[in-house]
Amino acid sequence: MTVPTPLLDLFKRGEVDREVRILAAQGGLATRAQEQLGILVVLLEDRDQQVRETAEATLNRIPPEALKNFLARSDVSVSLREFFANRGVVPEESPTKPPADDPLIATGDEVEDDPNETKESATQKIAKMGFTERLKAASKGSREMRAILIRDPNKMIAAAVLSSPKLSEPEVEAIAGMGSVSDEVLRIIGNNRQWVKNYMVVLRLCKNSKTPLAMSMNLMNRLQDGDLTRLSVDRNVPEPLRVAARKKVVSNRG
Repeated sequence: MTVPTPLLDLFKRGEVDREVRILAAQGGLATRAQEQLGILVVLLEDRDQQVRETAEATLNRIPPEALKNFLARSDVSVSLREFFANRGVVPEESPTKPPADDPLIATGDEVEDDPNETKESATQKIAKMGFTERLKAASKGSREMRAILIRDPNKMIAAAVLSSPKLSEPEVEAIAGMGSVSDEVLRIIGNNRQWVKNYMVVLRLCKNSKTPLAMSMNLMNRLQDGDLTRLSVDRNVPEPLRVAARKKVVSNRG
């Protein structure tokens, strides 16, 4: 799966508090492997010496074979490969198994999904959490927790949900249809090439009034005729989108 990098982007822009940078430098954010490595590389240049040294120590903890196996993936960036080549680590020519996108640094505090957990019980747990605990829960917590935390007003919490290696495509489908998430969350989903291969994600983004209009107009071209017709009369979407859908319906009939 092509990975969105919402958390990595925040680190690159320098919009992350020291407490979270330390956590990330320890490998404590359970993001997918590519984003986890990218964050650690960024933190090697951090203004704080402790953050730099912690990130360096964490990189050195990664088993060389696991790292070489990961670097053999076709979607690993050239810059990341060059960074590790300069450290004497090159991709495995014949990986022993398909490279996964699980975190390369495991912290051992991931939460298993509980089929009996309800939205109410997850809400109660989250209500007792501070920021750092919510951040961990966003990437390592249960499905119910992710469904709640994706609506957190702090953009870093929502970004951690989208970066979670536990996030499934059915969850992405559900998020794409939520009217209670930020337009930035929907923009991240709509810009992920793998996720928008999923027709339900495209359809729900088009029907979501919070989706940025330019994105909805573009994704509308992928809709099947029946869904396009329904969109053309849907009063819950912006009028320009309805009008464009109506024109396309007429054009398709012609």
